[in-house]
Amino acid sequence: MINRIECGEEKLKKERTIMIFPRFENIDIIDEIRRKYDPLSNLVRPHITLVFPFKSEITTEALSDQIKKAVKGISPFEIELGGFSTQQDKFGNYLFLNVKQGEEYLKQLNYNLYDGKSLFSYCPHMTVGKFDTIDQLESAYNDVKGCTDSFTTVVDTVSVEEIGEHGESIIEIEIDLGS
Repeated sequence: MINRIECGEEKLKKERTIMIFPRFENIDIIDEIRRKYDPLSNLVRPHITLVFPFKSEITTEALSDQIKKAVKGISPFEIELGGFSTQQDKFGNYLFLNVKQGEEYLKQLNYNLYDGKSLFSYCPHMTVGKFDTIDQLESAYNDVKGCTDSFTTVVDTVSVEEIGEHGESIIEIEIDLGS
């Protein structure tokens, strides 16, 4: 049987996200929190999203070229994460690990990758939990708010993740900063 994609009746759109995968020495602390509170913890490593999930037919090569243009002139930079905050919006109830240093670089990457046409205000963070109810969110926040650990690393790579059929993270592209 020939499927519709082979016949050209339907083009294959990939769902992708553009993100940073920080490499913290003490990432095990983040992993433990995410295992408790983030339903995606088994599907994707701890990350900072730069471009939120989008569906596109763009080829890997063309997307890579676009990202290289967007990150041109941005050298590796240091980030520090620490402290937690909460957010409730139409997408859910979230627990965030806050960016304390490097926010301006992350915002510049976000702006460049959206070609200056983002429809929302970008606040860099690492999502460490998602909840069905505000009560669950508040309970998790109360559990982690006393954590005084700081997480620092140098960001030197921007990655494109393809979101797999079961929500799993498949790294499609990695672009080095400063190259």
